[in-house]
Amino acid sequence: MASKYSIRLATREDVPIILSLIHELAAYENATSSVLATESSLLQTLSFAPSHHRHHHSHADHTSSHAHNSLPPPDAPPSGTGHFPPTQNSGYAKTLLLTAPEGEVAGMALYFHNYSTWRAAPGIYLEDLFVKPKYRKRGYGKVLIRELAKEVVRINGGRLEWSCLTWNTPSLEFYEALGAKRMTEWVGLRVDGENLKKLAEAKESDE
Repeated sequence: MASKYSIRLATREDVPIILSLIHELAAYENATSSVLATESSLLQTLSFAPSHHRHHHSHADHTSSHAHNSLPPPDAPPSGTGHFPPTQNSGYAKTLLLTAPEGEVAGMALYFHNYSTWRAAPGIYLEDLFVKPKYRKRGYGKVLIRELAKEVVRINGGRLEWSCLTWNTPSLEFYEALGAKRMTEWVGLRVDGENLKKLAEAKESDE
């Protein structure tokens, strides 16, 4: 049975909802204490659609899940079609929100543009995909990922990619069913916190 929903690029007024979803995702991953985001910091770092933007359509039920990780480079120039209208500011990431027929935002896909030097082509990195537990098993996760895939194709991009925690077997199986491959030959690396400050402030004499 098909279910109606709306999907759109978030506006500035959606920041409280985005922050709430971020906290829900962090709780699922047992990492609530790691969330440093605030409404103010999201307003300063995300790009948003004009507040009047709305778009509605319907789709058949499928399944849903979530993803997480990585440090974002500056976002690419904003798109201007479909669910990707021109944005109001040059933030570092954008958020697709999916609203269920009940009128509540059911999930989000927070993403940014990246770039492949070997392909000389842009792409999209999915930072966070999250669907609220009560709205799972409706296919909303797949809907959000498919919208990003369409955008990568539209911009002649090379790939859509994301990361997933190794213990999250249900999500890994869901992603693989969509055609995603595990990048086992790559090791994720990250510098943050005090180590990031030390690296940034290091002098040549320290090398």
